[in-house]
Amino acid sequence: MGQNGKRVEGPRCVAIVGPFGSGKTTLLEALLARTGTINKFGSVDSGGSVGDGSDEARAHHMSVEANIAEADFLGDTYTFIDCPGSVEFQFESQPALSAADIAVVVCEPDEKKLPALQLILKTLEERNIPRILFLNKIDKCTRRVREMLEVLQRASSTPLVLRQIPIWKNDIAIGFIDLALERAFIYREHAPSEMIEMSDSDHARELEARYNMLETLSDHDDVLMEHLLEDMEPPQDQVFDDLIEEMRQGQIVPMLIGSAETENGIQRLMKALRHEGPGVATTTKRLGIDENAKDEAIVQVMKSIHTPHGGKLSISRVLKGSLKDGSVFYGEGGKEVGRVSGLFHVQGQKTIKDNVARAGQVIALGKLEGAHTGMTLSTEKDGIDPLEMLELPAPVYSMAIKPKEHRDEVKLYATLQKLVEEDPSLRIAQNQDSGETLLHGQGEMHLRVAVERLEGKYNINIEHHKPSVPYKETIRKPTEVRGRHKKQSGGHGQFGDVLLDIKPLSRGEGFAFSESITGGAVPKQYFSSVENGIKDALAKGPMGFEVVDVAVNLSDGSYHNVDSSDQAFRSAGSLAMREGLPDCSPVLLEPIMNVKISVPNDVTAKVNTIVAGRRGQLMGYDARPGWPGWDQVESLMPQSEISDLIIELRSISAGVASFEASFDHMQELTGRQADMVLAAKQAAQ
Repeated sequence: MGQNGKRVEGPRCVAIVGPFGSGKTTLLEALLARTGTINKFGSVDSGGSVGDGSDEARAHHMSVEANIAEADFLGDTYTFIDCPGSVEFQFESQPALSAADIAVVVCEPDEKKLPALQLILKTLEERNIPRILFLNKIDKCTRRVREMLEVLQRASSTPLVLRQIPIWKNDIAIGFIDLALERAFIYREHAPSEMIEMSDSDHARELEARYNMLETLSDHDDVLMEHLLEDMEPPQDQVFDDLIEEMRQGQIVPMLIGSAETENGIQRLMKALRHEGPGVATTTKRLGIDENAKDEAIVQVMKSIHTPHGGKLSISRVLKGSLKDGSVFYGEGGKEVGRVSGLFHVQGQKTIKDNVARAGQVIALGKLEGAHTGMTLSTEKDGIDPLEMLELPAPVYSMAIKPKEHRDEVKLYATLQKLVEEDPSLRIAQNQDSGETLLHGQGEMHLRVAVERLEGKYNINIEHHKPSVPYKETIRKPTEVRGRHKKQSGGHGQFGDVLLDIKPLSRGEGFAFSESITGGAVPKQYFSSVENGIKDALAKGPMGFEVVDVAVNLSDGSYHNVDSSDQAFRSAGSLAMREGLPDCSPVLLEPIMNVKISVPNDVTAKVNTIVAGRRGQLMGYDARPGWPGWDQVESLMPQSEISDLIIELRSISAGVASFEASFDHMQELTGRQADMVLAAKQAAQ
């Protein structure tokens, strides 16, 4: 029901989110089975589910991308978006949530997954997206649901409201009592629950739990508060209106119970979505779309995919108006994005062609080459400003990649652009020092799946390894050195002669060149050539790395009227440096990063141990702003020590830790660590 008791009509969009392993894809399968969309209930483990249809998802038995499926229920169309639970793939849910009407948050009766649940709930809270909590695997719950509610409440800053309580038999949940309807139901496996008479003991439990529910609702309804204070039973319509309004306003999070695997509680969840969930009109209001604006179509791009035969598809929610095949779309500033070539409904890995799409529907727009994930598009020529700005997560894991076959180099570059279009949380960069192509992402599995896609979907065999660390070298003491380049081979010869003073600079000062020539020993016209020769030599010092923090002064030299040239003095400068640097006590430098680690505070002490074990220096820690129960640990760590840091951090934090790293300074590296770096360099050469 909505305003004036009317139920919302029209297509709905429901995001299914939750921690890894909570049963989201199984819930999608159960919803499709219960609505008659599929005939056979597929299993995630066997690779038969609609959700995990990609090769990578089936290989790893986990969702690695947002999956989309449609279902009809009692005359309404629902588009479900099953979002990955692993923190490595959670960015997939961000653009999908932008245009979703409501989120079903799937969780388990497992305290260990609280931090992961908190990550998800916080995202929904910040974006004010209405949400229902579905406590899955109730058949495996070993503690009372009201106890579990108290535990789960720690992950939510919005009050959780228990809508159902289980009916127990021999410590197993065999059914539930709906606290709003005040009715009892017995579960039937893979079938709708059956209504039964409530026992006296269950009725007593129901009265207590219902009062707790009404008490929370009354925080936002003075009339209901008066009913409770006067010990009057409120009308059932008023209870439902409060549940609906307060959930849509983000004031409460209703909690339903069930088991996706046996389809228990699925019918009740579908009815809650139908009667209580908002529609596209509420979503457009939340996103700030003017209802009285021009009669153009507005869509939000939720996901981009490149299909082997159909080209690019931009999966989008139609927020306003209607569109047809051939519609032209414009983005920010009125920039034309392209003309739609084909409209498609998406069902897992399958697409079904259509001719028109209307407000509320999720539709794939064919070959809209200028569209990207997260964009807001309009058929109005003036375009439209983005409704939401996607915040890309900081990369925490990297690998250097290259094709095994040299002929695939051009193809790899083009394919990487497609990969990043499909998953913007991947980033591509070039290491200027090593020439490596770097793939950055959210974890080891995230990049493993990216490589699998390059090899499987795009047929490019890939070699990958840990990225090179940009070590440098510098000098500790000064020296004076002469460099003379003299060559005679008939005709004009080559002659350049320089005397250089080389000395160390303070860390971070780079390179400085000066000259103190007197009497024209070296003509001014050759000064820049000497400097270029010096830079040539600094590109690779005695240890094999770029030399930094060095000052060089050209103090003397000589020249020949005929044989001297720019090239001769460049060679003389380079020769002098190559001969002089080994006498300057060269030393290796390694990059030190400022690393800010975010973790639940019960593992902060372990983080401190990890930092110390990786040659890090702890700078301090404090409560993470806006994150109850979390800390932010700041440290300085060598870049070489953070390549697999995220793996260790996530292993101690139930998979939720993250960090941001930025370059801080270069620091001398000596002893065994330096010997290992030099040995590896020599082996590579």
